[in-house]
Amino acid sequence: MDISKPYFNSEIETMDRGELDALIEERVRYTVKYAAENSPFYRKWFERHGVKPGDIKAHEDLLELPVISGKTIRENQPPVTDAFLFKSVDWKDVFTIHETSGTSGTPKGFFLTWEDWERYAEKYARIFTSQGFGSGDRVVVCASYGMNVGANTMTLAASQIGMAIIPEGKCTFPLRVIESYRPTGIVGSVFKLLNLARRMRAEGLEPRESGIEKLVVGGEAFAEESRNYLAEIWGCPVYNSYGSTEGTMCGECSEISGLHVPEDMVHLDVYDPGIENFVPDGECGRVVLSTLLPVGAKAGNLLLNYDTEDTTVVITRDPCPCGRTHMKIMTPQREAETVWVANTPFNRVDVERGVFQRGNMDYLTGEYEAFLYGDEDEGEVTLRVSMECKNPETCDRDFIKENFLRAFLQYRPLLSRAYDEGFFKILFNFTGPKGLELHKIKGRPKRLVDRR
Repeated sequence: MDISKPYFNSEIETMDRGELDALIEERVRYTVKYAAENSPFYRKWFERHGVKPGDIKAHEDLLELPVISGKTIRENQPPVTDAFLFKSVDWKDVFTIHETSGTSGTPKGFFLTWEDWERYAEKYARIFTSQGFGSGDRVVVCASYGMNVGANTMTLAASQIGMAIIPEGKCTFPLRVIESYRPTGIVGSVFKLLNLARRMRAEGLEPRESGIEKLVVGGEAFAEESRNYLAEIWGCPVYNSYGSTEGTMCGECSEISGLHVPEDMVHLDVYDPGIENFVPDGECGRVVLSTLLPVGAKAGNLLLNYDTEDTTVVITRDPCPCGRTHMKIMTPQREAETVWVANTPFNRVDVERGVFQRGNMDYLTGEYEAFLYGDEDEGEVTLRVSMECKNPETCDRDFIKENFLRAFLQYRPLLSRAYDEGFFKILFNFTGPKGLELHKIKGRPKRLVDRR
């Protein structure tokens, strides 16, 4: 680590755009060659599509290759096939085996070498360093240590920057952990961190005086309003990170103006499946990623033009005020959490934005859930939004409704018209603490559910 500047790998992170593009193209060529020689799937895939690996020499050539999906991976592993055709090393080189959550079918299997882990760890070490973490910090990780790679990757990254990890795995840890070890940071979701703050206050501990200097929210998109409220409660900055078993791993720097992509290790493009083509910077589409390997490296799995089914926008490829030259993207959102009404899409994050309007938070805990009912063909669709009140008796429901509607409908003219005409209805339900359906369900709750 370069201790004179706030970079983990200053040579790469501040590399001139021309030099960075040249490095990317070198790694594109090597990665495609490695895929053709070591991946059973890609060997057959290149043959089937008439692709000569030697012809893939630049970023533009990579975009000419077909896009694959999670369905492609599942169709090329047991029980569909006898072997894991995306595995691109011998078993003797596999260090760990991982699976995705399997929310949309059979879990996807991934195989990581120790080299993969070192590269994953560097990605997170860069993120942590860009957020001001370093030697002497003590960070509680409230993320699962298991088949997902995030928590273990953060722990490895910490070892590279001299940071201590408190590997709790959940945010339900005893409060003595904060009192005894005086952590300087916590990694968790918005709602885990809000619940932790409420638990602390109930025990007479003020989050703003706990010694926590930074929070990192990972694993899901969130509204800026919920970030701001979390920062207010804890009295410190809240950073965003985005990662996946597939190896994306992007994070906000101290500027908090978009997530830096480690372009030398993962190639990220934005794809619109509607037009079956990639879109220019500034336009919304799905995150499509490709593994990039340093020349001579190995990978347990690699992916080329992999559709994550998360959506984003490339904000800029210009240098950041922090000094980093790698591109920045908007926080990716899960397309599975997006619904359409009156020819208008909206996401769980849009509902969250309405809930977390600042005035509302004098009355609400922040916990919410929303359900869509009805049928557009029958002329009516209803969004039922349930919100948890700190005290149902004193909750100003009309005030909260007005704030929510203004924020939610503000930039959606078609949806706003449908609401005014009675075609789209929004009903509000208010509960006391622990009164929502999601509190009765195990696992990560779905906060926007389409029940049409």
